[in-house]
Amino acid sequence: MSTLSAGVLLFLIMDPLGNIPLFLSLLRNVDPKRRQLVLVRELLIALVVLFVFLFGGTYLLRVLQLKQESVSIAGGIVLFLIGVRMVFPPKEGIFGGGDAEREPFIVPMAIPGIAGPSAVAAVMLLANSYPGRTVDWSVALSLAWLATAVILLSSTYLFRCLGTSVLVAVERLMGMLLVALSVQMFLDGVMAYVKLAS
Repeated sequence: MSTLSAGVLLFLIMDPLGNIPLFLSLLRNVDPKRRQLVLVRELLIALVVLFVFLFGGTYLLRVLQLKQESVSIAGGIVLFLIGVRMVFPPKEGIFGGGDAEREPFIVPMAIPGIAGPSAVAAVMLLANSYPGRTVDWSVALSLAWLATAVILLSSTYLFRCLGTSVLVAVERLMGMLLVALSVQMFLDGVMAYVKLAS
């Protein structure tokens, strides 16, 4: 996997366009002067969490005695479920609903909004599959996070310009791409496991 394709994968998983309505809803009761600050804080928390799993994920897998193939298969399943929910979203949204009566902190914006289980599984899989390319995966993660940050920080403007219908259409298209990527990840894991077993 190239650095660019890894970055695109992580960007699709973070789903910034799909998160715009959720984030605007969560921030509606926050003081307008603090909204950008809260969003930046949540983005930075998500980035730190993802980098922790990128650099520490391999050691965690060793401690848990998990093989690369099982992580690939599990990551594919999680990505598939997220992708399906993006294509056919439930009423409460991809990550669940909830009224934001207070300022959101970590949950649900940073986790699972940006650094969800699928993003964590993806960075762990990248780090475990190609341990010598940590710099490439760091670049891919940084670029995906930066693109996500730019979109989410302009969320009010994008929501006003594009409207709900366009954002929903883009989110469903991203969901379709994510489903295709998840099936490939799952099949790669199964093929690797079959080769290992034979």
